[in-house]
Amino acid sequence: MWMENEEDFNRQVEEELQEQDFLDRCFQEMLDEEDQDWFIPSRDLPQGIGQLQQQLNGLSVGDSCSSEDILSKSNLNPDAKEFVPGVKY
Repeated sequence: MWMENEEDFNRQVEEELQEQDFLDRCFQEMLDEEDQDWFIPSRDLPQGIGQLQQQLNGLSVGDSCSSEDILSKSNLNPDAKEFVPGVKY
């Protein structure tokens, strides 16, 4: 009689272990899929692009020209109508 209970117990423990292993694999697969969905520049960009990105981050707009210099050299018409996308004049 005790042998029968031991076999049932062993079967139940084995089923629980298999179920836990299955859940662990599913959870790990879910985490791997989530990692693939995230954009990580160090991982997803080629090295040359990463260096280019660092160089672009270091750029700044210079204040070497005053706004009066820009306006005096401008070819824009100050009397022109304001541009509204999708509207034909």
